[in-house]
Amino acid sequence: MNSRVNMRCDQHDDLFSCPDALIRFSARFQEYGLIIHDGGTASITIGFCPWCGRRLPESQRDRWFDELERRGIDPWEDDVPAEFEDDRWLASPRRE
Repeated sequence: MNSRVNMRCDQHDDLFSCPDALIRFSARFQEYGLIIHDGGTASITIGFCPWCGRRLPESQRDRWFDELERRGIDPWEDDVPAEFEDDRWLASPRRE
């Protein structure tokens, strides 16, 4: 899985432009997805490795939105802090 996620193409700078790129990983949400090659940046989130069938880590998408809401940040209207653009926010203590 890592070799597919970390694949680099010598012909395309953008992962979504390369027809050989199949998987993307979102560090922000800790999600893996199958790339939809339709000219955009869409992907379908997957829960299992397509090659070995192993369960992938649980998505942190809901937790990401919950943490922003807890801080009074609307991700659609407000500026999202830089640490929420990748996996740095996961280092903060979890609050339920």
